[in-house]
Amino acid sequence: MTTDTRTHVHALVDQLPPVQLAAVETLLQSMLDPLSMKLALAPIDDEPFTEADRQAIAEADEWSKHNKPIPMEDVLAGFGLTMVDWETMANTPLDEPLAKPLGGQRKNG
Repeated sequence: MTTDTRTHVHALVDQLPPVQLAAVETLLQSMLDPLSMKLALAPIDDEPFTEADRQAIAEADEWSKHNKPIPMEDVLAGFGLTMVDWETMANTPLDEPLAKPLGGQRKNG
């Protein structure tokens, strides 16, 4: 990018009203953040919300009324992980796309 291009882009941004400036900010952030870009390009979740889903949420809500939340550190420790491990995984790209979504049922073959 030349200095002229950068200067021109700055001049255009300086002319934007606040609403459009906020939209450009969001666009630029998504262009610079790979996770935001992936989320923006992800397909819409169009699975139906089932009665089983509603029941699971109701059970979780009821459980949370009578129990203290489980700290993330405790959940990770159950898998032999720490918060540092979790952050490292979050910031480490996968070498290849997953064949199935995380948490998906896999058939034993």
